[in-house]
Amino acid sequence: MSEQPETKQIRTTRTPWGLARGERAVIAAGLAVAAIVVGVLGASAWWTVHTYRAAFEKGRVEQISLAGRLLAASAERLLADDETTSVRRLVSDATFQYHLESARIVLGNGKVIADARPENITQLEVPESFPAMPSGDFESDLDGKRVHLRVPLFVTGRGNARLELSAISTPPAWADWETQAGIGAIAVVALSGLLVVYRAMRSRWRAIGAVADALRLEATGTAPQGALLVGERFGPLARAWNALVEERDRLRIGAAMQAASKTIEERTGRDGDLKAACDAMWHGLIVLDGAGIVRYCNGAAAVLLRSKRESVTGTPLSGYVEDAAAQEAVSRIVSGQSKQRTSIEVERAAAGDSDRTVLRLSVRPLRREDGPAAMVIIEDTTQQRVADESRNAFVAQATHELRTPLTNIRLYVETLVEEGDDAQVRSKCLNVIGAESRRLERIVGDMLSVSEIEAGALKLRTGEVRVDAMLEELEADFKAQAQDKEIKLAFELPPKLPVMQGDRDKLMLALHNLLGNALKYTPTGGQVRVRVEEASGNLNVAVIDNGIGISKDEQEMVFEKFYRAKDRRIANITGSGIGLALARQVVRLHGGDITCDSQIDKGSTFTLSVPLAGSEAPNVRMAA
Repeated sequence: MSEQPETKQIRTTRTPWGLARGERAVIAAGLAVAAIVVGVLGASAWWTVHTYRAAFEKGRVEQISLAGRLLAASAERLLADDETTSVRRLVSDATFQYHLESARIVLGNGKVIADARPENITQLEVPESFPAMPSGDFESDLDGKRVHLRVPLFVTGRGNARLELSAISTPPAWADWETQAGIGAIAVVALSGLLVVYRAMRSRWRAIGAVADALRLEATGTAPQGALLVGERFGPLARAWNALVEERDRLRIGAAMQAASKTIEERTGRDGDLKAACDAMWHGLIVLDGAGIVRYCNGAAAVLLRSKRESVTGTPLSGYVEDAAAQEAVSRIVSGQSKQRTSIEVERAAAGDSDRTVLRLSVRPLRREDGPAAMVIIEDTTQQRVADESRNAFVAQATHELRTPLTNIRLYVETLVEEGDDAQVRSKCLNVIGAESRRLERIVGDMLSVSEIEAGALKLRTGEVRVDAMLEELEADFKAQAQDKEIKLAFELPPKLPVMQGDRDKLMLALHNLLGNALKYTPTGGQVRVRVEEASGNLNVAVIDNGIGISKDEQEMVFEKFYRAKDRRIANITGSGIGLALARQVVRLHGGDITCDSQIDKGSTFTLSVPLAGSEAPNVRMAA
């Protein structure tokens, strides 16, 4: 009998559930994708509802605040003219228009002169003089589901009253259900489409799943020879895989021998180069073993941990990082409980002062044959934190500072549209709009100048500056503001003023900020003087006021960007916190400086001194 050639048999491996090799991976992948889709849609539904409710509440508060201001302005005029019926109709119409729960005007004795519900009115006629009422500011508060607004009314010739509004601030329940129903419909469509794609691609994925099962078996390290082969009925991919497995078996022994012969030669040189490279890093690098003991520490890590490398190596990292969250994250990774990279920030008191430094620890697991280990990268992010806080403070202050003139312009434009036939009202509105527009222009100019100084791009356009014309313009710009506050504004000038070299616009900006601050922080009935003199080749401009003053320990700090004095009397006075900082930087670019001398409750003197010859200083960046 002739001997038949041996034929290789490839058997199909099946799971305990009767699934062929590859089927399990396909099903698992389909379920995983479906779970991800459902999770993403569920999170989207929650986030959409949450964002909608937050936006609705914010918009509702702003709407009621605006309605209160507009209603207050109209009510003051109608009450002054004794138009009781019109006031009550105005309150009733506003209640309907803005969907208010309640709206009423209350006198100092508690009587209601106008209410959305007529039965609540207890004062039928407008009295000649209103009962005394404590003065107050515009107030609003949110108690969860409702917004309450209290607006003071100042009725000419009669006295004070108060407008009280209340409205629901939460969206209706049907809006949430409508959003969730829409996202639910999207989820059904998405899952249906996923199922169709899954059934269409299933036959192709089975080959990939079979190869993936073979790779997982190889990863266990216990696969016998030939166990990695897959059934050729899966097509060309399976045949190509089987050829690779057989080729790998032939090359494995030869490759292992060659690798072993090179290991000893490479280890010595490689370890030396690696250590030098790690020591040259500007970030700290620490390697931990499974017990959390430091096995390697580069120079940067030792500096950031405020210790010596020799004392750190061989000791637990917890002795240098006291933050509980950081210790827990490191412990989970070095013990093998977590295989995900983790980053955590730790605040530490700086050595020798009250400041704090911020360290970012990035921990990731290391694959080692002798057990779990971890690598820790340490970065000093203190300056980044300071920069972020400064940027946030700038955005908040700038937004508040810009909103005030814009609001005034809008309100006076509306008044001009409604009462434009009255020449006196028209003149007043146009004056206010013009003043607020110039104020807005100065604020934007200040912000642009700050950006240029921080970027080191601010350049002076030097030329001849007529000091007398510049001071005349300064006096004209602030004369109306001083009269409105009943402040005596005086300019003490020498008989003759020089012509100097400098950037007129930048010097005017600095003087605007100094004189504007003096008028802003001087109470009604006060006095502001601008004294100008020439001495030792310098032009000295002193802005003197008898306002609230600045404490001695804050007189230098007020020149820092975004800093505002801690005096409680200025809490309701708007300001961006960049005016004095910008003024000093501009003057220093001219080669001069600004100094401050002040006493609490006695006033302040800001003195600007700049060379007449125009000795320009190098460009500098503004300190954060």
